[in-house]
Amino acid sequence: MVEKIVEEKAKLGVFPRIGIPAGFVLGYLGLLLFMIGDGVETSFLSRMFFDFGFSEPQVGAVFTFYGITAAMGAYFAGALSDLWGPRKVMMAGAIVWLVLHLAMLVVALPTHSFVLLVITYGLRGFGYPLFAYGFMIWLMAGTPKDRLNTALGWFWFSFTAGYPVIGSLLAARFLPQLRPVGMLWVSLALVATGAVTAIYLLKEPTGRTPLRAAGGGSIKDVLLGGITIMFSTPAVGRGAIARVINTASQFGIWVFFPILFTQRLGFTLGQWATLLSIMMGANMAAVVAVGIISDRWSWRKSTALFGGTFCAAACLILYYAPTLAPANYGVAVIASAIYGIALAGYVALPPMMTAQAPERRGQVMSAYSFGAGASAAIGPLIGTLFIGSLGIEGVVWIYASLHLISAFLCLSIKSPGDGEAAAR
Repeated sequence: MVEKIVEEKAKLGVFPRIGIPAGFVLGYLGLLLFMIGDGVETSFLSRMFFDFGFSEPQVGAVFTFYGITAAMGAYFAGALSDLWGPRKVMMAGAIVWLVLHLAMLVVALPTHSFVLLVITYGLRGFGYPLFAYGFMIWLMAGTPKDRLNTALGWFWFSFTAGYPVIGSLLAARFLPQLRPVGMLWVSLALVATGAVTAIYLLKEPTGRTPLRAAGGGSIKDVLLGGITIMFSTPAVGRGAIARVINTASQFGIWVFFPILFTQRLGFTLGQWATLLSIMMGANMAAVVAVGIISDRWSWRKSTALFGGTFCAAACLILYYAPTLAPANYGVAVIASAIYGIALAGYVALPPMMTAQAPERRGQVMSAYSFGAGASAAIGPLIGTLFIGSLGIEGVVWIYASLHLISAFLCLSIKSPGDGEAAAR
């Protein structure tokens, strides 16, 4: 009997055995390459804009507009997947990214035109969310429910490996030789290669057709469905709030902790950058492990425990551990890794939300993506509003309290992943 089981597992191949659906292997590879290309610019682009003669307020305006369009792209990825199918959404995202990036390189930067820079780079923000979240929705539509969280864990592994980690490392290695503009041409090549790999070589059929049934509402209803479903199906709304909380602390910490670590604790910016790499590297490993645990135990309980409760504790550890041992860089490394691991605790949230309305999967994912986009604004906003009166310590306690609230929100979302009927 044991030999038969081993033989059957061997027939599956290496990818299914580690939780990657066999039909999606090239999609993961394409996503990784795309996000590496998108992430190459992270460490130098703002400085490059300065060097091209744009003022600090102008650079800030460009990145603000980029953030707005990225949030909008994340929202529309779900709605458009219902209308067009995830493959066409990914194709649209790739075209937007490539065309506008090329226009920035050959027109906006050489002419030093602020208006053209806003148009090209700012609108390019639609590109990566349409591509990446389009693939995530395709993955969710075509993966068996009992392996879904593991598959999503590998999605976030590929996403994170490309964007904050490998992309930045690639820039650090080749920037001296290729210079910023040369690295942006490398970005173009990587994104194009990733797009071709995922869009044209991925043969899994689910994402090649619209996800909504024929006659499933007007175009207006589909596009606005990501908002209305949060009210018509309250569990989806609670999930969207939990998604806002999920990375609100992350975006706030990325803004305010460099000040804490460099001015108060005496670390250099290079040491802080290393801590960020450690943080997200730990997150890469943890999303896979938490996905496996969620599939084998409970979606909502694992999200509440590893996401809400653990993240609350990790926020406090990330602040207090280095503060109490300011000269000990090893303590800061451990605290950063703990926080990165905790952020992975929400990996089961997308299937929890889609289980509430499986027939409206695209609209649910629009609500999820809306929460993801909103967190990028709300996290720093909390710090901006309260850091003057409460200090960084008080802001960290707000983040920790929000994570505890999200634990209760997650526990209230019952789903088939817990062997229970979905609560509407």
